[in-house]
Amino acid sequence: MEQLYLLATLAGTRVAVETGEVEAVVRLNDISPVPGMAAHVAGLSALRSRVLTIIDVSALIRGTAAPAAQRGFAIIADISGHSYGLMVDAVHDICQVPDGGLPLRGQLDPAWLPYARAIVEHEGQPHLLVSLASFVEMGSLAQAA
Repeated sequence: MEQLYLLATLAGTRVAVETGEVEAVVRLNDISPVPGMAAHVAGLSALRSRVLTIIDVSALIRGTAAPAAQRGFAIIADISGHSYGLMVDAVHDICQVPDGGLPLRGQLDPAWLPYARAIVEHEGQPHLLVSLASFVEMGSLAQAA
């Protein structure tokens, strides 16, 4: 069975996200920083009269915030009843992948281990299959530690 995926680049890595997790992809205009939040929380933004918590995936994965020039787009998701925007480097395509998720193989950057569930291959390129909720959940654990 073919699954529909959003293909994007997060923190310099090609990823695939099941479209059922994606509410929208939007251009970020203004992000208001929130004092005292963990480094991976870029701040708050508004979308259609809703407040979004903006997650800087690069800060979560690499430990360094994404440069302001790369804060152009975000994948919007409803996670546990809250609205989040996960900053992406780029969005490439939405497509069906006949083989779906394949088992992880080869060496994987240890920073991605908590997030990668499988590999999705599209046009000969591997993409890590990730869940948007995992970035929020792992970010909460990192903040609590």
